[in-house]
Amino acid sequence: MPLSGEECRRLIEAAQARAAQMGVRVTVAVVDEGGLLLALARMDGAAPLSSQIAEGKACGAALWHRDGGSLAQVAQDRPAFFEAVARMVRVPVMPGLGSVLIRRKDAVLGAVGVSGAKPEQDLDCAEAGLRAIAG
Repeated sequence: MPLSGEECRRLIEAAQARAAQMGVRVTVAVVDEGGLLLALARMDGAAPLSSQIAEGKACGAALWHRDGGSLAQVAQDRPAFFEAVARMVRVPVMPGLGSVLIRRKDAVLGAVGVSGAKPEQDLDCAEAGLRAIAG
């Protein structure tokens, strides 16, 4: 069963609440398993470019079935292959902390990407969002 609109809203709200607790402003993007945007929300004060970065983080994670940190390792270890595959994708793929897969049992339903703070903070927000829809 794909992610519902309600699950996307809960995920985004939880990620933004975590960002507010840390005193940072972020954009949260949720994509489906094909990397297509389901929901995007930019907090007041978040950098405008964070919207594109968050979507690129989420899209890369969903299509590669890898969290952002693991995807960054592929980009480092196999740069030519990474670049070739990245050119096939609709939006630029952004490797690095701040994106995590959304799974239900063993199925990948999509991914969440967060941008606007330090990489570790982006990841913390993304994980807070996932916890809101776990179950």
